[in-house]
Amino acid sequence: MMLSNSVVIAVTTVLLMSIGKINVVIALVTGALLGGVVGGMGLKETLDVFSSGLGGGAEIALNYAILGAFAAAVAHSGVPIWISHKIVESLGKKSNQHYHQLLVKVLIVLVLGAISIMSKNIIPVHIAFIPILIPPLLGVFSELKIDRRLLSNVMAFGLIFAYMVIPYGFGSIFLESIFLKNLRQSGMNIDLGDVLRGMIFPALGMITGLLTSCYAYRRPRNYDLNRMQSLKLREEHCSLKDIMVSGMGIVTALVTQLCWKNTMFSAMAGFFIFALGGVVGWRDSDNVVAQGFRMMSSIAFIMIAAAGFSAVLRATGDIQELIVYLATNVGSSKILAALAMIIVGLLITMGIGSSFSTVPIIASIYVPLCMACGFSDQATICIMAAATVTGDAGSPVSDTMLGATAGLNGDGQHSHIFDTSIPGFIHFNIPLIIFGVLGAMVL
Repeated sequence: MMLSNSVVIAVTTVLLMSIGKINVVIALVTGALLGGVVGGMGLKETLDVFSSGLGGGAEIALNYAILGAFAAAVAHSGVPIWISHKIVESLGKKSNQHYHQLLVKVLIVLVLGAISIMSKNIIPVHIAFIPILIPPLLGVFSELKIDRRLLSNVMAFGLIFAYMVIPYGFGSIFLESIFLKNLRQSGMNIDLGDVLRGMIFPALGMITGLLTSCYAYRRPRNYDLNRMQSLKLREEHCSLKDIMVSGMGIVTALVTQLCWKNTMFSAMAGFFIFALGGVVGWRDSDNVVAQGFRMMSSIAFIMIAAAGFSAVLRATGDIQELIVYLATNVGSSKILAALAMIIVGLLITMGIGSSFSTVPIIASIYVPLCMACGFSDQATICIMAAATVTGDAGSPVSDTMLGATAGLNGDGQHSHIFDTSIPGFIHFNIPLIIFGVLGAMVL
């Protein structure tokens, strides 16, 4: 039954095609069509459902486009390249000293992790900072021989860990607007504090994944420095005014996000500060916005296609059938029940690419299922968290993975599947499954 389930077939198709280096959008469309037909919907109905589902990704795509415009304004200020040059200058004549290089590597990892976390709450640009900040630093990474798989996992950790445990910005959207809301609608009488406590074990899984990544990718990895010429990075003076206006724009975006909890509006407010401050001239604003749209367009298209893919999976009814099948075959074992629910969540998120979108799909089924199996509210939250977060780090259609590749592959030396998705899957999803099951037994 498992192998003939349309969800399993659709997700497996997407993963295999992505590993075969076929465009992710093509893989999503193919997987959706195959899953719909296997699920008994027929080709025409599948196409209709897929097309109608595309609208569900329109809001996300528009958010990414506006975030791209804000990030492009930040780049236009010259501040990211100025920061990059300062880092290069910090190497100086000591660049051949092993101790100094190690110190710089540690500093890069810490700063990149901190920026990734802040991009979800303090400066709510999500992944839009990556294509702006990372390409100018690729030369530094290559000179220091830093394994970019480590940097990819560091960014993945920051981007995911932030919305799991920090209820601000994107964390507020995930923890309150999506996670807490859907669990309450499914019959659980809980508050935000309960959700945060239930996130402890999955959060420990993410921390474990970060630590294992630092160990696994600690060795130097050679990259071709000549490939950096293709980036054609501009040399640009960054004035004190540019730095001050950039700071004001970022603070404005943060305050607006905290007050109105609307990412698109906060990005627009920040962009207007850059324009009013003269960093982005009115005559240049159209070009800057277009540049931001282009930067995020590929990710936006993948998110739109993923929304259609998700609509087809839900329409087949095989998600519920898959969950019920596993639940009825684990017997009275709570360990197997927790493991089965987390793995199904992993499978769904790997196909959809978004933990945010997975929560509404499985909450109405998992909550009563957990109650029937005798799990406490905290254990149920832990299972739900692990089931939805697994896959976000590892899915080839996850915006977290796509964002990392968008920056690290600026010189064509970083594979989306083998250097971003697979390392993310190994180092984060496996610990998340282990700690998710452990938390379900302890809580």
